[in-house]
Amino acid sequence: MNSKPLSVSAAPASVPSPSKRELKLQSILEVAKSMAAIRDLDQLLPLIISQATRVVEADRCSLFILDRDRDELWSKIAEGTHQEIRFKATSGIAGAVATTGQVINLPDAYEDPRFNRSFDQQTNYRTRSLLCVPMRDANGEVTGVLQALNKLDGGAFTDDDAEMLIALGGQAAVAVENAVLHDEISRLFEGFVQASVIAIESRDPTTAGHSGRVAELTVGLARALEHVTTGPYAGTTFKPQEIQEIRYASLLHDFGKVGVREPVLVKAEKLYPHELESLRARFELARQHRTLASLRRRLEAVKTQGAEALARIEQEEETRLARELAELDGVLDFILTCNKPTVLAQGGFEKLGELARLSYEDSRGQTLPLITERDVKLLSIPKGSLSEEERREIESHVEHTYKFLKQIPWTRTLRNVPEIAYAHHEKLNGKGYPRAIPAAAIPLQSKMMTISDIFDALTASDRPYKKAVPLPLALDILHKEASAGMVDAELLRVFVEAEIPRRALGLTGH
Repeated sequence: MNSKPLSVSAAPASVPSPSKRELKLQSILEVAKSMAAIRDLDQLLPLIISQATRVVEADRCSLFILDRDRDELWSKIAEGTHQEIRFKATSGIAGAVATTGQVINLPDAYEDPRFNRSFDQQTNYRTRSLLCVPMRDANGEVTGVLQALNKLDGGAFTDDDAEMLIALGGQAAVAVENAVLHDEISRLFEGFVQASVIAIESRDPTTAGHSGRVAELTVGLARALEHVTTGPYAGTTFKPQEIQEIRYASLLHDFGKVGVREPVLVKAEKLYPHELESLRARFELARQHRTLASLRRRLEAVKTQGAEALARIEQEEETRLARELAELDGVLDFILTCNKPTVLAQGGFEKLGELARLSYEDSRGQTLPLITERDVKLLSIPKGSLSEEERREIESHVEHTYKFLKQIPWTRTLRNVPEIAYAHHEKLNGKGYPRAIPAAAIPLQSKMMTISDIFDALTASDRPYKKAVPLPLALDILHKEASAGMVDAELLRVFVEAEIPRRALGLTGH
């Protein structure tokens, strides 16, 4: 008979429960991960303080950051006000720890003369036990202090509490340093962007404020989209970093205008001032020519008809001269009317071709055209004040903008700024510039900016080359652009229904 070995199941070894200390260390590691992901001090500081309070079982905690440039410790009161407080880096218990880098653990804070009771007096609080530890960065440098007040069990803080607070403080120091660095980078970018806007507007003071208004309008549309529940943009949301990306792209969308010749950039009428002055001078010579011709006719008439006909000759010539000069004045008035740019395309310039046949004689008796071919070409511009060549030069500002923005080492959260700005003059029907790309290739943020850019260009305060367009007409023009497949009709609907245009113009009610 074969015997089989008995199968014996070993009882599972009991796993000891983690100690309170281990749980606290695990909690510190977990909160360190959370802190590493936060770049906003207003969010980070309350998290550090709440975790420190829990880890050492204190009634409350505070955190002070060392500002070496000003030799101060500072913090923000996290109870809703975010009020910043500052004091000398050598002042009080916190200052002593920041200066020496040594832990201070007091069973009764009032027994230490370094303790500043004024905070207790202001808040009607009584500090008893106090634990203050340095926060050190990766290089071991003190960057601030963590301070715990009043152990919950009524006793003093222990060495274990100090160890835990130091461990948390080390993680907090790195997180705070990263947040401060991120804040400095953000302020650097903000300063650079604002300086760039000033540079843009210094080239063309008449458009001052345009970049800021376009940014405000576009950000407003982005926020309005987040409330859309139907249609192609339902569920669209933008993270804070994406809103900032939209804002920067909008602020810098016209930066390339610094590469456009200033006379073209600020051209107010179809003829440049010196061209208009030359045209006026030709008309003045034409008046003089006609006056001189009238005097010559009078002289010849007197020679042939005799002095007794002088009165009749004078009357006839005065009538003829007045008619000729009035005709010249009428032609000049018509030209001055044609010289004014219009927001919408207009015709009625056919008469210019006929007027091009008018002439005058210079002082040498040479017959010259009163209105040049170039004058006729420029005065016949149906919309705006720019010739085709000048318009292409203006349109080149988009390429200049893109090339400039591509040179900037944008952060990952802002890396799309160049592309967003690049497409703000593209049209959904593929007839925009500079690339004539189709609708699917245009970023949503650019489509939003296009509407804002057109709206502000139409409604901005009177400029030398145009009057401000009233709101109803501006919206009518935008709706026609949408109907023609140039701007996004759904975005325009949200733009109007969210009353972004009315708020931008300071209008209230309906």
